[in-house]
Amino acid sequence: MENQSDHAFSDTERAAVYRTIFNRRDVRGQFLPDPVPDDVLARILLAAHHAPSVGFMQPWNFLLVRSPEVKQRVRDLFAKAHAEAAMMFPEGKRDTYSQLKLEGIVESPINLCITCDRERTGPVVIGRTHIKTMDLYSSVCAVQNLWLAARAEGLGVGWVSIFNQPELQKVLGIPANIVPIAYLCIGHVSHFHDKPELETAGWLPRLPIADLLYFDQWGQTDGERRDSLTTTLTALQDDIQQRGIFPA
Repeated sequence: MENQSDHAFSDTERAAVYRTIFNRRDVRGQFLPDPVPDDVLARILLAAHHAPSVGFMQPWNFLLVRSPEVKQRVRDLFAKAHAEAAMMFPEGKRDTYSQLKLEGIVESPINLCITCDRERTGPVVIGRTHIKTMDLYSSVCAVQNLWLAARAEGLGVGWVSIFNQPELQKVLGIPANIVPIAYLCIGHVSHFHDKPELETAGWLPRLPIADLLYFDQWGQTDGERRDSLTTTLTALQDDIQQRGIFPA
């Protein structure tokens, strides 16, 4: 009979996974022009393709953008939407928003648009019969897989979402029935920040995980089990924020 520990990774392997998760950053302004080797790019794309998907429908496509002309057209779309977005925030936040670096479209050597084909395996999909958006969520899993694999490879990734979606589809030639899920900037970077830039800039704090945890019913937080687990979670989150890595 197999022991439960037979299914666990080694301490070193497990620590590497957690370190990758806690050191992942949304990169905007630190991209270097150095090319990304094809073998590295192939590994992170394959990691994305091995994401979980509802009904195993694998609804994603990967549109690589290397052309400076196409990047500039996408950057122009961002600039237009960025100006519109600034006006949506109250004055106190508007100034801060305008000073934030929110993309690295032109600076990064690779741009990647991950899409979702909602019709890939037909109208009836296992697991999507009642929650129709599960295919969109599956595509987001592909984004996360790629992001973590890229971080493990020493690459930075920045997710740009400030676009008018139909305009982005037009610039990239994406058919109307295909949904752009994520426009990503990918490349080597000069450095990774210790904390997310929006946290450092004071835009929003990281929420205490203990405040987000319920048991059995929404809003139910009392009980001995809650006290034990949240104490452990709080101590762990504090340690992660102070050290920037998962403790050995």
